[in-house]
Order: sequence, then structure tokens, then C-alpha cells
Amino acid sequence: MNFNKVNNLAGWAVCAIACTVYLLTMEPTVSLWDCGEFISTAYTLGIPHPPGAPLFLLIARLFIILFGNNAHTAALAVNSMSAIVSGLTILFLFWTITHFARKLVQKNEEPLNRQSVFMIISAGVIGALAYTFSDSFWFSAVEGEVYALSSFFTALVFWAILKWERQAHQPGSDKWLIFIFFMMGLSIGVHLLNLLTIPAIIMVYYFKRFKVTRRNTLLAFLIGCAITGFVMKFIIVYTVKGAGAFDVYFVNELGTPFFAGFACFFLLIAAGIAWGIRFANKRKLHYLQLGLWSSAFMLLGYSTYLTTMIRSNANPGVDMYNIDNPINLEGYLSREKYGDWPILYGPDFTDKAPFVKTGEQYVRGKNKYEVTGSRYKQDWGNTPSSHLFPRMYDADNDRGQVDCYRQFAGLAADETPTMGDNLKYFMRYQAGWMYMRYFMWNFAGKQNDLQGFGNPRDSNFISGIGFVDNALYGNQQKLPDTSRITNKAYNRLYMLPLLLGVAGLLFQWKRNRRDLLVTSLLFLMTGLAIVVFLNQAGYQPRERDYAFVGSFYAFAIWIGLGVLWVKQVFEKITKTPVAAYAASGLCLLAVPVLMAQQEWDDHDRHQKTLALDLARNYLESCPPNAILFTAEDNDSYALWYAQEVEGIRKDVRVVVSTLIGTDWSIDQLRYKVNKSAPFNVVFTPEQVAGDRLNVVYYSKMPGFEPDKYYDLHDMLKNVVGSDDPKYTTMSEDGDVYHLFPVQKFSVPVDVKTVTANGTVHAGDKVVDALHIDLGNKTYLFKNDLAILAVIAGNQWKRPICFANSGTAQDLGLEKYTRLNGLTYQLVPVENTNTGGVNTDVAYNNIMQKFAYGHANKKDVYFDEENRRRMNIIKLAHAQVARSLAESGKKEEARRVLHRYDDQVSEANIPYGMTSNRGNMHNIYSLQFLAACYAAEDVTLAKKVAASLKKDLQQQMQYYQYLGDENYTAEQLVNNAWLLLQGKGGELSNKQASFAQDIVSTYQLLQQLEKWSPGFQPKKGLL
Repeated sequence: MNFNKVNNLAGWAVCAIACTVYLLTMEPTVSLWDCGEFISTAYTLGIPHPPGAPLFLLIARLFIILFGNNAHTAALAVNSMSAIVSGLTILFLFWTITHFARKLVQKNEEPLNRQSVFMIISAGVIGALAYTFSDSFWFSAVEGEVYALSSFFTALVFWAILKWERQAHQPGSDKWLIFIFFMMGLSIGVHLLNLLTIPAIIMVYYFKRFKVTRRNTLLAFLIGCAITGFVMKFIIVYTVKGAGAFDVYFVNELGTPFFAGFACFFLLIAAGIAWGIRFANKRKLHYLQLGLWSSAFMLLGYSTYLTTMIRSNANPGVDMYNIDNPINLEGYLSREKYGDWPILYGPDFTDKAPFVKTGEQYVRGKNKYEVTGSRYKQDWGNTPSSHLFPRMYDADNDRGQVDCYRQFAGLAADETPTMGDNLKYFMRYQAGWMYMRYFMWNFAGKQNDLQGFGNPRDSNFISGIGFVDNALYGNQQKLPDTSRITNKAYNRLYMLPLLLGVAGLLFQWKRNRRDLLVTSLLFLMTGLAIVVFLNQAGYQPRERDYAFVGSFYAFAIWIGLGVLWVKQVFEKITKTPVAAYAASGLCLLAVPVLMAQQEWDDHDRHQKTLALDLARNYLESCPPNAILFTAEDNDSYALWYAQEVEGIRKDVRVVVSTLIGTDWSIDQLRYKVNKSAPFNVVFTPEQVAGDRLNVVYYSKMPGFEPDKYYDLHDMLKNVVGSDDPKYTTMSEDGDVYHLFPVQKFSVPVDVKTVTANGTVHAGDKVVDALHIDLGNKTYLFKNDLAILAVIAGNQWKRPICFANSGTAQDLGLEKYTRLNGLTYQLVPVENTNTGGVNTDVAYNNIMQKFAYGHANKKDVYFDEENRRRMNIIKLAHAQVARSLAESGKKEEARRVLHRYDDQVSEANIPYGMTSNRGNMHNIYSLQFLAACYAAEDVTLAKKVAASLKKDLQQQMQYYQYLGDENYTAEQLVNNAWLLLQGKGGELSNKQASFAQDIVSTYQLLQQLEKWSPGFQPKKGLL
């Protein structure tokens, strides 16, 4: 039997299965998180967030063209690209498994018999299909993100080194090594995870070409790590850093045009490599020649980043960080805006590492680079507590960093961490919670889709074996239904994939330890090595399992090899042919088939359109030509997609409130984007360039009265932005900081303007000026200044809206906002009730323009983040309906409520549902219930109340079970309240993590008991 032919055919068959699965289950349009950003920048060849993904954008753009270059199929094209390259990843995984399996089965290159071929192919099929249906990889395979293409490059280069291994004795085989480094260079334009395969690749080369000893093996591993570091630091960062320094010198000192020094630098590198290759050829220095060719092709692949600067100079609609020069490209690639963290040496969180100046900050001016401040970096080694392997270093607590340290290391409130505590945190949180839990999701089972923060209820791994799970987390039968049996992410794999993988690992250890070392290096470098490098602090905004798919890929190799072990066991009790068929059939059913059966429902997205519909709802809630302030990620990326790709409401200018704290984002407001005209931002480009005005401090000054309201436009332009020494102060390092002498500002209102453009309505009591009181702020960041500048410079000519009331509230503007549906519009009218609702506009928007992601269709799965976004829509319905009811329009209020109820099936998103962040899902539903009572819709109120009551009662029973079940609900709540107030409280360790939920659950139940059909809550009851 021709093994190569069968191997090729079987591989493509498995690839076809994987592609079919992913194409059937992929999202038909944009998804949440970064997908909207990547699809919109692929469609327009824009610039996504650092460090960018230029090759991903080029390939995605090609797929968009192949799908007809149609705006309405762009997301489908990019999602299809992810599905197809994921299928190709499975192809290379299959061939990787069969390579290792063949080495375990075949002896001394003897011809393979039919039985051996069958077992090798079976191992490949089962291991590859197990990875096909694995939780984390499947998630990335059906959306337009970089991780699917990154996994493809990882699979490709690892397969390529195995291909080289079989041909290493043939002349010219080293071309595979050059190919590998070229692919790695290209992969930098997608994601850096691919580079972590280098140590495993080096070990394959070492085992094939050198004498194997323990000393040499360790040396080869260290060389692999050194090459990885060289690529990540020198090739990726220092080449661009050097090119930037050349460009500054050429432009500022020699008077050349921009990019002359940049080009000269890389021409010198090319000349140096060419000379080095000729020198190596003459002296027959094979390894030098191989290294130079590899570096040359890696740089060639890396050159895709040139497209980033080219496109940024064209000022596309999405132009993150304005990478139109080498200096900005350097900061973009090094992710300097995301901060730094220690890895090998640093402090504990009880010390704040000082900042040290590292050089000057340059920005591109009209004719040269200009200095706009200094660059700083934290000196992690310069604190009293600095030590090796710092894991608990972050002194901030904005994301619960310190709380997380204390929870997972078991530290008391005033306890200082030790080295042992650092190791405990590393093992429990970083390696345990943030890696091993994800690993077990994929190969043991998953509890639910509630983001986990370390409690026994949310998103733990499970086995599906009752006594095992009960021993780990308590009786799983006690969990609320919505966090277990009705949660589609409740996946029971019974640890069968895990056991088969461990069997394969042990089988490879017994038969071929060199290959085991190679596979183990791939497993560890793409798993625990990432954990060590990331040094994650605090509770993350989302689960991070997608970062470790390379490690799960390596484990799938062992799953495939485990089939050979099962066959060996069966041979002891039956004949070889029967053992082979039985082992293959059993493993196929017990692993990939089981995984597909358990996980299909929570990975099937083919009907879901919520991200696009949410974006449309936001945009349609804005008046024409509006300015919309949003947050990042899920509040903005889908909006970019809706505008840049689908062309929805391109008159609205989307301004990300966190990004506007940068000079490039402020400057983008000065020019037209799509159909949105430029507008006045008060400050000049020079005033906000670089780090200027990054933060301004409040300081009392003579001549300014603390209780007087000062004109906002005048104060920003002539005081805050002024370089007058009386409005500035200087730090010890010589940096200049600007000051603001007052905390009360006014924005004048032109009644004719706001009446003529529809900002206010007949009967509105228009104020003469907005009064903004920032008395609680002693400093303002640049993004605060920019938002205030837009408001001051707008002079009521264009509508200003906020995607959430938090931004307006933070700047003292909430009392001047009205809800138009999903957005809050700034109006010169003080609200008579908190939040305010523009009832007629909001009613029309909801009834005529809102969409709901196909939530009314059968079996559409919405994960927790999707449910959280749907809750925003639900809350808007509740607010608008209640406002309508209070103004006497109860029939309209009932229509609004039924609009939501008709469009969102309770089978998909129930009203009562356990959530992991303070019961917010049920709190929103309670407000919806309050609106039902206000609208006198008794039937709908009963439906909502019944759903809420069921879930809340199950929650309370679960919390009581976790501790002393003899406690009454009142006693339990009292103890939880005392604990939250820092006054003790007798709760078990498991109950303590639910203290806030215990209190909110009880309060919500009490509120339900107080309300009855026909009872209309009074204002402020919620």
C-alpha cells in the first residue's frame, strides 16, 4: 500500500470535514471583540490596534475581493477565511500526527503493511478531529480574528520542520529551513505566537544533525531560546528602532525628506547580509550562511509592515496610532502605549516602581521630527522588594489586581507577600486558573460560560463524572439551572480526550523520547512559557484561552498517538486486526464524536447577528451628523464595521473616549471621515502633540474664584493649553505640566441654534448655559480634556451623544442628557428625572429601527458577553417604556415591552439568569419588570417575575448549601453584608466569594415579594 498517497488523501478528507464544520457554524456577519476592527480595516486596508496585523489584512482583503468585493459579504468573506485556514491547520496537524505515529509504528524504514497504515491514519484522523472540535480552537475558527490564521502558520512551520527531518539526508533539504523562517517572517504580520515554535524546531534540527548528549541537548535548547529572543527583540523591535533613529538623523541633521534614513538603514542591512552570504560561501561557513539566509527571508516576510505606513499616510477611516512615520511604527510594534511589566526581576505590589527617563519623545512635524517630551520606563529592579520571578508586581487596583493577588495567594488585607506567596499566586492563578483551567476545558469538560473569577460556580473545568466534580466544587446538582443544565456551554467530556492524550504522551515517552522532547517543547513554549511571559495581573476583562491554542494543538498530537496505545492494549485480549478496528472505533466515538456532540450547540453561530444589530441600534439612536462618544472594544469595533463596511450611518462620527487621549486621535477629528465633517477641538496640533497635555493638574491661582463658573472654551484655549509659565509647573526631571485653576465650567447655550437644529423641543425649559462641576477631580487626563474640548468647540452645531451614561456622569454632564434609544444626547435642558428620555424619538427608534441579533429564532446561542450586550438593549426598552407609562402613554409602553419580548426568545436568553458580575442580568430584568407594572401589562409581568423568581430562589438555595445550611436566608444575608462592610461576617470560604451576589439576590427576591400585579413602582424605587 502506498502510504504517502493514503496519507495525502486522508489528510485532505479530514481537512474537508473541518472546513465544512467551521463554514456551517461560523458567524454570518461581524462578531464581538476585535472582529469588527479587523474586518473593517481589512475592507478599507486601515490600521488596527498595536502591534497590527498587515498580512492578515492583505489576505482578508483578498478573500473580500473573491467574495465579490461587496460590503454585505465582507464579514462573511473574512469569517470564511478563518474557517478555511482553520481547516488547513487541521490538515497540517493530521500530517504531523501521522509523521510521529509512523516513527512509532515503522521499524528501520521497513515497508508498512495495510494494518500499520490503517493505525497511523486512524491516529491522525482522531487526533486532528479532536482538535477540530476543541473548545478554544473552534471559537477562533468561526470569526474574523487573527488567531485562526496564526494557528495556521504555527501548524505550517512545525509540519515543515518534520518534512525537513524526513529529507535531511538529501541535497538541498535546507531549503525547508529557509522556508520556515520566511513563513515566520510573514506570520509576524499576523501574530507573534508562531515564533514560540523555534525551540522545538531547533531541537528537531539538533537531533538530526548533531551527536546527542545531555550537555548538547541543553545547549541546543538554550540556542533555540536565544534565537527566539533575537527574533523578538532584534529583528522585530531593534531593526525598526534603528531605522527610526536613522530617519531622525537624516531628516533633522541632513535635511532629507522623511523615510530617507529609514530606507538607507534597510539598504545597509541588505548589503551587509549580501556581503555576509558571499563571505560565508567563500569560507564554507555553512551555519553562518544558513543563519544569514534565514534572517534575510524573515526580514522579507516581516516587510509586510511597510503597508502599515503606506496606508496610514492615506488617512483611512480607522487609523489607529497614525503610523505614518518610522518613529510611530517603532512605538506601534513595541506596544509602548500598553505599558510594561517585569518578567524575571521586579517588585511586589507593596512597592511602586519608579519611572526613569529613557530618551526624548519625537513626533513628525511639517518638515522635521520635533521633541514633545520625554520617554519613561518603569525601573522594576529599583524598589526595596524587588526579587527574582516577581508575580505580584502591580500596585494598582483598577482591575482588581491587588484583590486578585490576595485571593489566590491567600493573603490577609494587611499582609506583605513573600516569595512563597508569589509562587503560590503563579501556581494557583497564572498557571492554574489562567492556563490549566483552559486546558481542561478543551480536554476534560466545561462547567458553563460565566466568566470565572475563582469561585466554585463560574466557568470551572469539569469532568462530567459526578463524584469527581462534587469533590472539586461541591454538589453540582445544587447549581442554578441557568448556570448548568440549561447553559449550552455545560460540556461533559468525561476526561476522555485528556486520558487518551496522556496515554499518547506516555506511549511516545516509551518509544521515542527525542520526539517526546520536541512535542513537549512545543506544548510548553506555547503554554506555560506564555504564562510566564504575560505575567497576568488582576481579573481580565475576558477569558484568555485563545492565547494558548498552540499548546492545545501539541496535546492533540498526543491524543492521536494515544490511539496506538489503545490498540496495543486491545492486542492483549484479541487478534491484531480486531484490536486495530476496535481501538480506532472506540477512540473515534469516545473523543472527537463526543466532543462534537457536546460542543456543537455552544459553537454554532450561523444565525447570530447581534454585534451588527447592536451597532446599528447605537447609530440609529443618533440624530443626523452626530458625534458619538463610546468606549473601546465591544462599544466601538462593531460600530466601525457597521460604518466602514456596511455603510450604516456614515454621517455619525464615532469617537472612542479612551483613544481620544492621544494626539493622533484628536488630530483625526480635524479632517473629514466618511460623511462626517471636521470640527473644532479648541487645541492646536502643537498643543496636544506627543505627551503634551497627557495630564493637567488642578491648582488654585490668584484671580480665579472657586465658586464661579468659567467659560469652558476660554479656559481650555487660553489657560489649560497656554505655555504661559503662570499656568504651568515643572517636574524634577524638567518636564512641563499644565494646570487648571478652576473646577467649575460653563458652556453657553444659543437658544436659536438649539431650537433650529432640533436639539430641544417645544416646551423644553432651556438653560442659559451648561454648568459643569468637576469638584471631585484634582487632575484631568487628555481624553477628558478632548471630550470637553469637543463640547466647547461644537457650540451646539452638531448633536453630541454618549453610548453610555458613565462618560457623561464622569464629567458632570449626566443631568443634561436624554435617552434616544441606546444613546444619550447632550441637551441644554436639566432632567426632571435621572437619565431623561426623549420619549417620541426613542419610541420610534425602538419600534422601527432596532434589531435583536435573531434572538427570536430557535436555538441561537448567545454567550455571556452577547447576553451582556442584549441586557443593554433590554434596559433601554425598560427605560423608554417606563417613561412612556409615566407620561400617560401606557399603550405605547406596552408595545415597547412586547417588542423586546417578541424579538428575544426566553429559551435563548431568559429573563431570570445567573450572571457573574453582581447579578446584573437579573437587575436589568427587574427594571424591565418594573416597566411592565408601570405599563399595567400584568401578563408580561407574570412571565418576567416567574423567570426571575425561579433563578433567584435557586441562587439563594445554592449559596445556603455552600456553608451552614442551618442559617436562614436572613442570617446568611446579614453575614454577607457585614463581610462587605469589613465588619466580619461568618461565611464559609466558598460563600465569601459570593457575598455581593448573596445580598443582591436577597434584595431582588424581597423586591419581587413586595410587588404584585397592578402595583406601579414609584420613582426612585430602583
